[in-house]
Amino acid sequence: MTRGVLSVLLIFGSILFVFATGKPYIPKTGKRIPETLSRGWGDQLIWAQTYEEALYWSRTRNKPLMVVFHLADCPHSQAFKKIFANSYDIQKTLDEDFIVLNLMYETTDKNLSPDGQYVPRIFFVDPSMTVRADISGRYSNRLYAYEPTDEKLLRENMEKAKKLLKQEL
Repeated sequence: MTRGVLSVLLIFGSILFVFATGKPYIPKTGKRIPETLSRGWGDQLIWAQTYEEALYWSRTRNKPLMVVFHLADCPHSQAFKKIFANSYDIQKTLDEDFIVLNLMYETTDKNLSPDGQYVPRIFFVDPSMTVRADISGRYSNRLYAYEPTDEKLLRENMEKAKKLLKQEL
């Protein structure tokens, strides 16, 4: 009799456990794809996890740092990300000559938002940890903003960051 009662309690407990925890959600694709640090901006690139880590890599590898600020739900960020991620020239140059950091939150470093906290914006920082205010986009009210039509300007600014590195350091 005690065996029967224990069996019933075990089955009842198992049923309660299943209902309490529920089944895990399985996406339509059948499996989850882990989020990478690139967040779609260049999956083949090695992205720094934090601003501090990126500054360390920049200094020790003597490469300029490019910081991309964006938001996941911003249509301007999404449009620019498509151009950025699909540009062979940008991705190749970043892979060979830059340290890259992708941020979806503001840092405590006020040098990275001198004219406001808008997205998408891109900053360049040299290995001496100096934010390059002289490398900016085409807008006077949002100096570091880039749009999908600014791919050529971004490539030019990347080249400028590389040249300044060789001339100044």
